[in-house]
Amino acid sequence: MKKNWRSVPAVPEGLLAAALQAQQEGVFIARRRSAGEAMEIVFANENFCAMTGYTAESIAGRGPGFLHADRSDVTKIIRWRRAAAVGKPLRGEGYLLRKDGATIHAAWSFSVIPAEKSASRRGKGRARPSITHFVATYRDITEKRRLQEALVHAQRLDAVGRLAGGVAHDFNNLLSVINGYCQLLAGQVVGQPQVLKEVEEIHQAGQKAAVLTRQLLAFGRRQPLKVRIVNLNRFISSNADILARLLGESGRLELQLDPNIGQVRIDPVQFQQVLFNLTLNARDAMQQRGWVAITTSRRKLKLGFNRRFTDAPPGDYVCVTIRDNGIGMTEEIQKQLFEPFFTTKPEGKGTGLGLSLVHGVIQQSGGFITVKSGPAEGSTFEILLPETQVREDSSHRRAVIEPLPSTRGHESVLLVEDDDVVRKMVTGILTADGYRVVAMKTPDEALRRARHSPLPPQLLITSFTAEADRLARTLHQFEPNLRVLSTTSRGSPESLGWLKRVRWIHLPKPYALSELLKAARALLDA
Repeated sequence: MKKNWRSVPAVPEGLLAAALQAQQEGVFIARRRSAGEAMEIVFANENFCAMTGYTAESIAGRGPGFLHADRSDVTKIIRWRRAAAVGKPLRGEGYLLRKDGATIHAAWSFSVIPAEKSASRRGKGRARPSITHFVATYRDITEKRRLQEALVHAQRLDAVGRLAGGVAHDFNNLLSVINGYCQLLAGQVVGQPQVLKEVEEIHQAGQKAAVLTRQLLAFGRRQPLKVRIVNLNRFISSNADILARLLGESGRLELQLDPNIGQVRIDPVQFQQVLFNLTLNARDAMQQRGWVAITTSRRKLKLGFNRRFTDAPPGDYVCVTIRDNGIGMTEEIQKQLFEPFFTTKPEGKGTGLGLSLVHGVIQQSGGFITVKSGPAEGSTFEILLPETQVREDSSHRRAVIEPLPSTRGHESVLLVEDDDVVRKMVTGILTADGYRVVAMKTPDEALRRARHSPLPPQLLITSFTAEADRLARTLHQFEPNLRVLSTTSRGSPESLGWLKRVRWIHLPKPYALSELLKAARALLDA
């Protein structure tokens, strides 16, 4: 008989075993049990044992099902095994349970090993090899998975950050006007208590709106929050009335607060917005006889429960659960729920930012948020916040309108402000206090004016940009003692490092007029 040139010489069994041991991936071989369709492991290489924490002897004779954390993966393997065929491997990925209780994420593949030539199953026409053994490979992709999830979160934050940068400037200008004229008006109605009270309410609304702007910037730009030690039971109870009013006639609010919970470290204003957003979403999903239940409890997470990158690590937590009996959500909606700009509401009814901001606030507070829901089953949002043993901070007070100080200024001031209303307001208050003010709309206009002015300004007030930096450097050449007051709302202007620290102050928008006057005087007197 003519020799087949494609034939491969037989390889010694010892060499094959050594080749399997040398594989970087985890590998095991299993045989089909004679009593049924089940399989039992007969060989596992060293990398597989290192990956799972088991020894080869401890898993010999067992099926692979005990390794998989998700029963759906086991079901897939069983179904494939019953109809297994040469050239039709099964591939997938999922969580594996290590011997120490921890979990890893692995990509796996199952293939069949046909029997020797003498054993075959007769079908129609051609003989089909009998399946006696299976080979499986496992690759640990836990780190890859974590990096992918981290990238997704970073992209979401970047999207909201771009939005924040676009709207914060104009929004802060409006708030500066509202809060500024509240201060001016408050000084004129001192003898009218009822009118003064109403002005203070407007001012309080403006202050809360300013906090919302900082919240948006904090989420997109990862700026530090104004955190305090808070007892969530007292915090939720103090907000119960307004939460009930948010629900209106749509449903009732139920509180189930565990008196034994610990303290948490949060920004109270931002966490209030978390409660507001989740309550409003529950209201929109309500049907007849609706309800929203807010529950607090202690939660201790043990090792092995943090399978994914986004899961909470082991530790002590305070759990806040917001549950409703609304229409619920499908799995597809839940997958996109915390993504910026995603909304199920009709056009014009929702921005898609509410839950993404909720996610950002909880994440920045060191916490975690999950959702469980189903069509017609209602929704349950669960928030985990790290517990702290530090006592609650009781120093927080309601802000009041501060009267405008009289600083009796006399210096020359160059104000660069692109918003017409803000420019008019600030010019008026500085002029009334005695300053000689030149107000311009852009840094370029201010620079042209300064080059033809015989007296350079002693104080420059501007929102810092590259153009404003050029303006400040040019003015500094004519006036070495120049002072700069930056009103940039996106953080402290690092480019001002060339100016001595005592000669510039950062007062971000929206600022109070009293703060502006004090900052200007402090700079000029330094």
